[in-house]
Amino acid sequence: MKKTDWPIRWDLLLRYRLIETIALWEGRLTTNHICHSFGIGRQQASKDINTYLREVAPGNLVYDRHLKGYVPSSSFKPVVTHGEASEYQDLLAQQQNLNDSLAELELGMPGNTVITGPGRYVAPETMRAVVSATRYKRLLKASYVSLSRPEAAESVLEPHSLVCAGNNWHVRAWCGSNREFRDFALSRFQDTPEALRQKSRYTAQQDQDWQRRVTLDIAPDQRLTAAQQQIVARDYGMKNGSLQVETRAALAPYVLSQLGITFDRNHPDPLVQQLELINPDQLGFGSKREQALKAVAGL
Repeated sequence: MKKTDWPIRWDLLLRYRLIETIALWEGRLTTNHICHSFGIGRQQASKDINTYLREVAPGNLVYDRHLKGYVPSSSFKPVVTHGEASEYQDLLAQQQNLNDSLAELELGMPGNTVITGPGRYVAPETMRAVVSATRYKRLLKASYVSLSRPEAAESVLEPHSLVCAGNNWHVRAWCGSNREFRDFALSRFQDTPEALRQKSRYTAQQDQDWQRRVTLDIAPDQRLTAAQQQIVARDYGMKNGSLQVETRAALAPYVLSQLGITFDRNHPDPLVQQLELINPDQLGFGSKREQALKAVAGL
């Protein structure tokens, strides 16, 4: 890719995303937000806002003299963000991480606490080897354990994608021993994997479950009362009592797991489960159903 092929410089894109996120979710943007977040002067921050309005999203913001800041216009439409609350939540989480490291840092964000649980441990040398093999499409020699097979087994993998599923990283790879694409948790690699010089023969294009897109039809658990179902539907912004979530078939079990849904059995208490998958048949795992379940469960 040539330098001129990229429409917006990375540092400017981050500033534009901050502008859009703060304006949408806090309702008021000032140059201080940009100055404190990126360590730049007020003149440069003002220039960033004007460039955003001129070249990126004309008409998205208007200046409110009473609030002494920019507010979203009636025609506001996200351009460099998706307009989702999770983007603002991520911004708050980043502030908390920075504040934990630099106590004197003040980004002007509201008081907040983001709960983070412990992630599975991945050794840096393991990540480096997996990243190298994945990026350069090379074979990965690795020793792997699982709860269903605690004895370490050496395999030659052909990885094509890294996936972060909540607190767990895994790599999607062709497994020569099992002659199929599988998920391998990075925390389960023993010793240090080795990225070999040989090129992979199997790629993401040959991974059918990776290429196949599915739409998960999510609805409130039908065991709840009508009033309870309405509350759950509102929680997730459902329309007509359902929510469509599009994802890769290979990643569908992880999406369902994050929603507290298991497609092998319901939780006995609907107040705990709250959601259910309306169209489990369209996942189409067939004989790979057990493997998908084990992957999510970490077996």
